[in-house]
Amino acid sequence: MLEAIFIGSAIMTLYAYIGYPLSLMLFAYFRHKTVKKQPICPKVSFVITAHNEEKRIQKKIENTLALDYPRESFQIIVTSDGSTDLTNAIVNGYKEKGVILNALGERRGKERAQKEALKIAKGDIIVFSDVATLLEPQALKEIVSNFADPEVGCVSSEDRVVGINGQPSTEGIYVRYEMWLRRLESKINSLVGLSGSFFAARKEVCQDFSAELQSDFRTVLSCVKLGLRGVSDPRAIGYYHDVLDEKKEFDRKVRTVLRGLTVFFRHIEFLNPFRYKLFSYQFFCHKLLRWLVPFFLFIAFLSNALLIWKSNLFLVLFLGQVVFYGAALWGRIKVDGSNGNFLKIPTYFLMVNASILIAWWRYFKGQRVIMWNPSER
Repeated sequence: MLEAIFIGSAIMTLYAYIGYPLSLMLFAYFRHKTVKKQPICPKVSFVITAHNEEKRIQKKIENTLALDYPRESFQIIVTSDGSTDLTNAIVNGYKEKGVILNALGERRGKERAQKEALKIAKGDIIVFSDVATLLEPQALKEIVSNFADPEVGCVSSEDRVVGINGQPSTEGIYVRYEMWLRRLESKINSLVGLSGSFFAARKEVCQDFSAELQSDFRTVLSCVKLGLRGVSDPRAIGYYHDVLDEKKEFDRKVRTVLRGLTVFFRHIEFLNPFRYKLFSYQFFCHKLLRWLVPFFLFIAFLSNALLIWKSNLFLVLFLGQVVFYGAALWGRIKVDGSNGNFLKIPTYFLMVNASILIAWWRYFKGQRVIMWNPSER
């Protein structure tokens, strides 16, 4: 029984990170869905939400104004979510250039701010972007061109993390894995989640927009419910810097997973394969299975510890786990960068799964996240 528990937990862990993408590659041999991209210029509402972003909002507005898109079809809305610094004044300075300030009197959270922006959005395509994310001039045309395909309901950019002072970013390694996974999902069916920093959706998809739930996750679910799909565009790239404080990065991941769990359990109907078919499998593997990995890791470690007396193989496997977690903990302690690149991957893996575990704990305690301060980048 212990052997079965150990093997089962190890297999589930590996399947979450390796088996799932391999299964998508297998599906691609039998099911390949291309996106019929064409140069189109529908009316676009570009929504930026900001809370006390006086240091970065000017650069974001200048970057947005520099996007290569017909101005007569391009509406820029900055929703200031109860800002108390100079954010509103800076945005007002661009009024003559067509930038609309939608100032909210009190802070209500990112999704609530986005929903308020939708009330004045005139575009057929709604684009959402964070202040910290910078775009290349052609990025808007690239992301919009996907909507020439009538099956596409929302589109995600691909993230690019810029390391601090040019140093390699461990988050960047994880992001590259996620972007690769999204490309596989797009090839066979639909994405499960979008990049919250830069994504677009048809206006009709946003009719059921929630002011309380994570918009980049729930928007995909709204698409699928309408019989549409979400795709990733590798040519629509959003650049943002690595988090300055790695300790704050941990808190950000806890919040992200907690928000994801909230969306997931309010939409468990998507686990019904008779209604949502392949997407149900993706919904389970990409989200729930990944979030269960910390439990599988704990079970594998404990069961392996109880099996070391049975054979040298179990002893070697247990020592391997001890070395891996020891290296990860050492890398976490030595946050000054002197630990060497070889410790960054196990350290980041441990941090990610520890953050998931804490997110589960907070979810079951009834905690929910609507508002927070953006991470400094």
